Amino acid sequence: MDNLIARTSIHIHASRNKVWEALVDPQAIHQYMFDTNVVSDWKVGGPILWKGEWQGKPYEDKGVLLEIAAGSKLQYSHFSPLAGLPDIPENYHTVTIDLSQAGRETLVTLTQDNNPTEDDRMHSEQNWAMMLALLKKYVESASS
Repeated sequence: MDNLIARTSIHIHASRNKVWEALVDPQAIHQYMFDTNVVSDWKVGGPILWKGEWQGKPYEDKGVLLEIAAGSKLQYSHFSPLAGLPDIPENYHTVTIDLSQAGRETLVTLTQDNNPTEDDRMHSEQNWAMMLALLKKYVESASS
């Protein structure tokens, strides 16, 4: 299986700290991530759960926080039972969100590895691009 990596990025007119706050605040996440409820202690090695409803089906995705560098990097594993695959390590993705200053804006770059096909990679990129656009709208409206 090829390790096809989904990549997307967006510029947000706000400080890295404002963007970071939105990435780790469950109330904010609920606003821009498709009404998802996130549960986590936000500590490396700790669990992270995403609960909600997608296309009329309840879901509970899970993962582990792999790296946290406040204001610059968030990385976690992710597994979704909705994918229809067994809950085994090779069916987990690693999602990495990097923040960097770009003048007065923050560049948010997101990658997701372990996409089994090119179609899966493209689908992941589209979903993440949509989520980042909603993150941008949320952060910029809160900052103005």
